[in-house]
Amino acid sequence: MSTATDYEALATAAGRDLEEATPQEILQWAADTFGKRFCVTSSMEDAVVAHLAASVLPGVDVVFLDTGYHFAETIGTRDAVAATMKVNVITLTPALSVAEQDARYGPRLHDRDPDLCCSLRKVEPLNRGLGGYDAWATGLRRDESPSRANTPVVAWDPKRRKVKLAPIARWTQEDVDAYVAANGVLLNPLLWEGYTSIGCSPLSCTAKPGEGEAGRAGRWAGSGKTECGIHL
Repeated sequence: MSTATDYEALATAAGRDLEEATPQEILQWAADTFGKRFCVTSSMEDAVVAHLAASVLPGVDVVFLDTGYHFAETIGTRDAVAATMKVNVITLTPALSVAEQDARYGPRLHDRDPDLCCSLRKVEPLNRGLGGYDAWATGLRRDESPSRANTPVVAWDPKRRKVKLAPIARWTQEDVDAYVAANGVLLNPLLWEGYTSIGCSPLSCTAKPGEGEAGRAGRWAGSGKTECGIHL
């Protein structure tokens, strides 16, 4: 049985050895190394990484965080992915419902303390939900924002003590668009309405970016916040 120290060394070596690998090769390495103790996480902005993972590990677990604040289109995308793709969608929920959170912390916590809201509704449920896995994959890309520019394709996640993959880290938006077009991958309908990064539905969390702004400019716009905390 491998220890956390073994996995940390494994992740470091894989991050170096797989830097130039294709997403499919990176995901195949994860499937071969971890089997069912590997999962993909998806915000259901699109199903690109889930589609890639299913091509090498049919039936792979795809973990989705239902924060209670999602757009209806995001929930619809999750349901479509579960119905049409060779994946096992697992929905995680926070310990508190939105009503319970409002009662404890006051309403519209996402406006007053977005870091706490994200911690309660995203970070804590994910940490709990990843307990049964040794490795997990995300859709992070280096071109999304300065904070993601150095994202490794494989790394050690010290917060959760697991191996973390970003198989499309080296892809550009053009690469994503080409893969979607070539494979008919499901997309969140909000992308067609001008949203370029989709999180929770309150305007303080997700807005359409202005002309010429970066793709994630509409996330927590004007607050100085750039990440929910999952990838920090």
